[in-house]
Amino acid sequence: MKQFMLGASTAAYQVEGNNVQSDFWVMEQLEHSSFKERSGDAVDHYHRYEEDIKLMKAAGLNAYRFSIEWARVEPEKGRYCEAEINHYREVLACCQANGITPVVTMHHFSSPQWLIKEGGWESEKVVAYFRDYCAYVAAQLGDQMKYICTINEANMRLQMTSVMRTFAKNMGINLQIGVNLELPEQFMVGRREACAAFGGVAAVNTFLDPCTEAGDLLIMQAHEAARDAMKAKCPHLAIGITLSLHDIQPVEGGEEVARQHWAEEFTHYLPYLQKDDFFGLQNYTRTLVNAEGELPAPEHAKRTQMEYEFYPQALEHVIRRVHSELKIPILITENGIATLDDTERVAFIEEVLGGVKRCLQDEIPVIGYLHWSLMDNFEWQLGYSRNFGLISVDRATQTRKPKDSFYQLTKSWNQ
Repeated sequence: MKQFMLGASTAAYQVEGNNVQSDFWVMEQLEHSSFKERSGDAVDHYHRYEEDIKLMKAAGLNAYRFSIEWARVEPEKGRYCEAEINHYREVLACCQANGITPVVTMHHFSSPQWLIKEGGWESEKVVAYFRDYCAYVAAQLGDQMKYICTINEANMRLQMTSVMRTFAKNMGINLQIGVNLELPEQFMVGRREACAAFGGVAAVNTFLDPCTEAGDLLIMQAHEAARDAMKAKCPHLAIGITLSLHDIQPVEGGEEVARQHWAEEFTHYLPYLQKDDFFGLQNYTRTLVNAEGELPAPEHAKRTQMEYEFYPQALEHVIRRVHSELKIPILITENGIATLDDTERVAFIEEVLGGVKRCLQDEIPVIGYLHWSLMDNFEWQLGYSRNFGLISVDRATQTRKPKDSFYQLTKSWNQ
């Protein structure tokens, strides 16, 4: 366990602030936006990264997963911004100086505005665009990086498709992201406004929009192309992808439905992961299914702010299932809960790390655990209304205040 990576994760758009060239910045400004509030300065991690990284060091953590914002690096198609590359070079150097292993995500949901105008994640052009961006970053920063996640939750577009189908039937569903479905009429008006805002496109295809089967495949093609291009530049890089996985549990004859759900979430991606160096596993809860489909959480189950069931046992279950089907190292790139009661997060961490230790004892190659998230931040369409962080932030002053759970990671791991 000495080389185990223990740390936390963030996403650039959720913490940096003022990612004005990104597609979600456009979506936030719409008159009928689905975003409950605007991201603004977020938690100003763009300027305060050194303070945040030093806090991780002080808490005994040794790894930090963060993303590079594509729209900062390539604000216009084919034009790369040297100043932004230098910024991320400084972030990487700060990690190294503080004994923190950086785990870099090349795409965490947000994309350049120009990409959406070009057809976004339903256009075949995205494969080459993403490959070229990743190759450029690897050429510039590869000497300071080791672990790279190409795409965060590559199956999220397919999960969004499922959400929209289910939403149309007025049923509940577990979705591991902050999506606002409270105002369907405003949502539809907002979609029309978004088409106009992106230059009159026929459809807006951000990474968090529902996809076609072809669009789902494009993501994996983009992953493979980017992985191979970065390897060609920097053979030492360990490269993988992350998927959002539920602990799918069948009840009352739901075995076939559970198998279908798992195939959609995980199994059908396996052919595209065989050359990866590790797998990024992201899990928050379980999903119960019967022969008719998904079921709500048990009536008396504790729930988080996201309305997930509080079920920390899910992570160990999913680790074991993934390992049974994919024989490469597993890195837990996200796992956590949204709650104002930090004692719940402390208990959650104790349970999940106990499960990770049991997996290691059974010689399952788990190489790290990165908690979501380092700080309370911008939870996409739900704004700042959800508290996933190990550190709270007073956004009026941007003052950081570590919670007890921040120190619980190393405490539980060393017990």
